[in-house]
Amino acid sequence: MAGRGKNSKTVGKTTAAKRTAHRPGFKPIAGGQITNGAIRRLARRGGVQRISSASNNHVREYIDDFLNRIVRDSLSYCEHRRAMTITALDVVYALKKNGRTLYGYGP
Repeated sequence: MAGRGKNSKTVGKTTAAKRTAHRPGFKPIAGGQITNGAIRRLARRGGVQRISSASNNHVREYIDDFLNRIVRDSLSYCEHRRAMTITALDVVYALKKNGRTLYGYGP
């Protein structure tokens, strides 16, 4: 075949472990913890200039609770459809149920 080089039979036959092992910066966060930098970036987007370091734990608890509610509700919508994948509409409906309507992703 033209354009594949000398080793055309072994193209694309790498294992999943080899594909993920060489990615730079791939570091899973232990325990799903939200970092201080992530909280700082969210606050900057919201217009906050200074953040007390004591408030990071409160923000972390609030975000964890919020995400748990959204994921639990979107999973309920997904199970009601008898599907195995949570879609964007499931998340939109869960956000609407919790009073945070998101426009642009559904009916």
